[in-house]
Amino acid sequence: MFKKILVANRGEIALRIQRACRELGVKAVMVYSEADREAKYVKLAEEAVCIGPAPSAQSYLNMPAIISAAEVTDAEAIHPGYGFLSENADFAERVEKSGFQFIGPTPESIRIMGDKVSAKQAMIKAGVPCVPGSEGELPDSPVEIKRIAKSVGYPVIIKAAGGGGGRGMRVVHTEAALINAVQMTKAEAGAAFNNPAVYMEKFLQNPRHVEIQILADKYKNAVYLGERDCSMQRRHQKVIEEAPAPGIPRKLIEKIGERCAAACKKIGYRGAGTFEFLYENGEFYFIEMNTRVQVEHPVTELISGVDIVKTQIRVAAGEKLPFKQGDIVLRGHAIECRVNAEDPYTFVPSPGRITLWHAPGGPGVRVDSHVYNNYFVPPNYDSMIGKIIVHGDTREQALARMRTALGETVVEGIKTNIPLHRELMVDAKFMDGGTNIHYLEEWLSHHKR
Repeated sequence: MFKKILVANRGEIALRIQRACRELGVKAVMVYSEADREAKYVKLAEEAVCIGPAPSAQSYLNMPAIISAAEVTDAEAIHPGYGFLSENADFAERVEKSGFQFIGPTPESIRIMGDKVSAKQAMIKAGVPCVPGSEGELPDSPVEIKRIAKSVGYPVIIKAAGGGGGRGMRVVHTEAALINAVQMTKAEAGAAFNNPAVYMEKFLQNPRHVEIQILADKYKNAVYLGERDCSMQRRHQKVIEEAPAPGIPRKLIEKIGERCAAACKKIGYRGAGTFEFLYENGEFYFIEMNTRVQVEHPVTELISGVDIVKTQIRVAAGEKLPFKQGDIVLRGHAIECRVNAEDPYTFVPSPGRITLWHAPGGPGVRVDSHVYNNYFVPPNYDSMIGKIIVHGDTREQALARMRTALGETVVEGIKTNIPLHRELMVDAKFMDGGTNIHYLEEWLSHHKR
């Protein structure tokens, strides 16, 4: 096991990794920007290093600053968390070339899965079902692009090969709009991701977003920890996640889970990862793989009893997975609400000082948050300030616990999206379970405030 790990992130995930290190008896070095000097994990840190000013390009995305912080503190490994540099293959490579262990997959795995075209090709080879579409990057020939669209069938969606976070995609309903949409997406992709390659997929009308959590070690052992339903989204950003996914037969989950674990063995994957699928009419279609820990990992931890972050660290230290597929038993139901510093209905960010913070408690309630009374939420980063996660024996009990938890939560001084969560927890369709990825946006468009 490592003696010291540098945590190359901020916010609630930095605190989450710091806690995992403490449980493993490993020292955690926390890095922070000038805007995060007062963060809880910095105050709790045994060692902390300021890596630059507030803008993330000069701090959390500054590779030389992070690697030199690891050097001066004698860290042995770097945990990237999620976001920032967590899926940057060049960063993973620089970490390993500098003599540190990257807590995540190999740079090669990140490269393959980070490019949506190569990821899809790898999954087809591994027998994982994919959305019908172009075999790879779209060619330049308009005639050929039209031919592919015709064979796939309208509507189609044009996606950036290097895209993510809901950016770089465009839905096309008619042939007349196709070529213009391809050119616009290419231009956007080149500017945003430094990679103008785009590909085409069938646009599924009312799918759900269901993902499979896997863990793998470097000895070609891999297990899946069930699924999560992340269909409650706005602009492709997840708002509520739950596990297991309501109403999907276990046999289907087991079949797709086994294929994901087999794919990990085939590509030599190491660490934690998530296979994201669209699910429609009883069929799963692979869309992408996240080669890191996810924001929503706690719902899986609560139903599986597996600590995903500690397992990431153990696997990176060269240990074998401490369990086999047969040891994984899923119990009960878990729901997570992301708490964002923003207006609950316009979604305008609301940074500022939290004058009163009261987190909920009670049976089956977990709060992952780095904020506290009098904490200043900086305007420089993502608006998420925490997550409320609940676990119950049944989905009904989990919903009741989440309603109670949200009712107990007090945040004053800034706006948060808690009022939105409170309404969604009593929404009839959401309570029934199985809403599709468009449901929340449609709900918001009809919502009278």
